[in-house]
Amino acid sequence: MGDASTLDRRRVGNICFTVETLAEAIEDVLSLAAEVGAEAGPDARGRAVHFANAYNVALARADAGYARLLQAGDRVFSDGVPITWVGARAYPDLAERWQRVYGPDVMQGVFAESDSPGPRHYLLGGSPETLDALVAHMAATYPEAQVVGAESPPFEVPSAAELAQRDERIRASGATIVWVGLGTPKQDVEVRRLADGLPVVGMAVGAAFDFLAGTKPQAPEWMQRNGFEWAFRLASEPRRLGTRYLWGNTVFLEESLRTMTTIRREH
Repeated sequence: MGDASTLDRRRVGNICFTVETLAEAIEDVLSLAAEVGAEAGPDARGRAVHFANAYNVALARADAGYARLLQAGDRVFSDGVPITWVGARAYPDLAERWQRVYGPDVMQGVFAESDSPGPRHYLLGGSPETLDALVAHMAATYPEAQVVGAESPPFEVPSAAELAQRDERIRASGATIVWVGLGTPKQDVEVRRLADGLPVVGMAVGAAFDFLAGTKPQAPEWMQRNGFEWAFRLASEPRRLGTRYLWGNTVFLEESLRTMTTIRREH
């Protein structure tokens, strides 16, 4: 799975998604981590992995720079169920494999496959309390996995010197995967920056830190399966997420219709 030229990629809105099953995506990430771990020298490059949902599609229409950032990603997985619905309808040849590849599920799957030889994990994001709970949870649940570093960055925009110091800590840790939970779109910018400067796989996993740490509740399985996770999260945090979902879902519907109309015209 590590060869980007062999991947199935299809567009929804302005985002070109990597089409894989959840199991394939987990193995893909492990392969990428092994690749960066084997590379050496000053020219060794990292990989940027993004998880995009309806809100990301809306942001990519509103912000051309953000769309270009995701287009430059090594992988952009379908984090939301509505993405898979649109993708399967627009590209029926890939419908069977176009599964939801959810950040928390990938994180758990990769940790479950981790042992002493690698990969080596670094956790970047969350509040200090969330990060402490996440470290404890991962250590108890996946005792064979190596967590070589964890830090909760301050909310303020870091200076160039602070970013350089962060990069040096990550490099010195020997990490091959950096899990980034800084919120959208900040985390997408960060994994691209990390991949451009360090031989690591940067994983923009969003709320996975809170969900796995147990500091925020996840939607019931039936709501996730039927595409209503957004409603659960909106009810849980209406003031913070109201604009995101009401605006984002409207724009996503428009982009979905545009995508399917474009595909029909091309065929």
